[in-house]
Amino acid sequence: MQPIKKYLFTPGPTQVPPDVLLEIARPIIHHRTPEFSAQLDLARERLKPLFGTNQEVLVLASSGTGAMEAAVCNLLEPGDEAIFINGGKFGERWGKLLTAHAMVAREVKVEWGRAVDPGQVEEAIHRYPRARAVLVQASETSTTAIHPVEQLGQITRKRDVLLIVDGVTSVGVYEQKMDEWAVDALVTGSQKALMLPPGLGMIALSERAWERARAVKTPRYYFDLTRELKAQRDEHTTAYTPAVGLVGGLNKSLELIHKESLPAVFARHRMMAEVVREGARALGLKLFAVESPAPGVTGILAPEGVDAAKVVRAMRDDLGVGVQAGQDHMRSKLIRIGHMGYVAPFDMLVALSALELALRRHGCAVAVGAGVAAAQQRLASTV
Repeated sequence: MQPIKKYLFTPGPTQVPPDVLLEIARPIIHHRTPEFSAQLDLARERLKPLFGTNQEVLVLASSGTGAMEAAVCNLLEPGDEAIFINGGKFGERWGKLLTAHAMVAREVKVEWGRAVDPGQVEEAIHRYPRARAVLVQASETSTTAIHPVEQLGQITRKRDVLLIVDGVTSVGVYEQKMDEWAVDALVTGSQKALMLPPGLGMIALSERAWERARAVKTPRYYFDLTRELKAQRDEHTTAYTPAVGLVGGLNKSLELIHKESLPAVFARHRMMAEVVREGARALGLKLFAVESPAPGVTGILAPEGVDAAKVVRAMRDDLGVGVQAGQDHMRSKLIRIGHMGYVAPFDMLVALSALELALRRHGCAVAVGAGVAAAQQRLASTV
C-alpha cells in the first residue's frame, strides 16, 4: 500500500512550516524596491544572533556550497596553502573547492565519525607554516559528528591563519559564537535548521577576513563579497537578482525561530537527538559519532548483514518516512535521521517506529515498540 502521507526526516532538505510556505507563495515583488530592501535588512539583522556575530551577514542566491565557494575565492588566492579537515563528505568538499581555485590543499585526515583533535590542526600549522587558512565543518553532516570549532579558533587567532567554518547543519541547531570563537568566515544554507527550501546561502566574515577579502586578487564575479557587502549594507539591496520569495520566507522562518527563542530552539534540538539515540540503543543498535554527536542529525549503524540503503528505501517508499543512508563507503552501513528545523521531539516517535518496521522487513529481529517505548520514557522525563 502506498503511503498517503509523507514525513521528512532527512538531514536536508528539511520540512518547511506552513506559515513559511504561505509567505513564499505571496505575489512576487521587484527586488529594487523599498519593500524588498526592508525585507532584506530585517532578515540580515535577524540572522546575526544565529551566527553569534555583530558582523554583517550576507544573503546569497545559492546553496550552502555556493557560500563555501564564496569563502574560498574571497579569502584565498591561487597558490595559497590552506589546511582542510577531511572527516567526511563535506570536509572533502573543502579540498575540492581549494583545488578548483588552484590553491594548495593540505589535508588533515580524520576517521569518519570522529572529531578532529585540535592538536592535529596545531601540528599541521607547524608543518605548513605558509598556510593562510584552516577550513572545517562545525557539524559534518555525512558522519553526524561535530568538530571543536571553539578550540580551533584558539589556535588560529594567535596566527595569521583564518578559520573558515561550514555551519550548514549547525547554524540554528546549536549555539554558534562566531565572534567569541574567533571564526573568520561562517557559512550556512537555507534548507536545514532555517526551515526553508534550498536556494539561499549565507555568509559572515570577521574584520580580519574582510581585510583579506579586500586584498585578495582571485578572479570572481558573482561571488564577489566586497561588492555584495556594498550592495546589502550600503544600498539595501543585492548585487544581482536575489531569490525574492525565499528572502520573504526567510524573514518568516526567522520570526518563528526568535518567537520560540534561541535557547528553546537549541534545547529542542538536543532533546530530539536524545530521543532518537535512546530509541536506537533500546533496539540494540550502535550509534555513529559516539564521542562528538551532532544535535541536528543522528547516525545509526545498520545491524550486521542488513543493508542500510535498503532499510532507508523501505522507510521512504513503503512507510512514507524519509531518512537518509550514509554516503560513499557508508552507504550500506549508516542510517541518518535528521532532526533539525520544523520538527518536534514527538515527531521522532514516527521516525523510530518506521525504523523498527523497516528493520523487521529486512530480517532484523528487533522488538517492535522497544525503541518507541524508550523514546517515550525519555520524553516523559521532561513532562
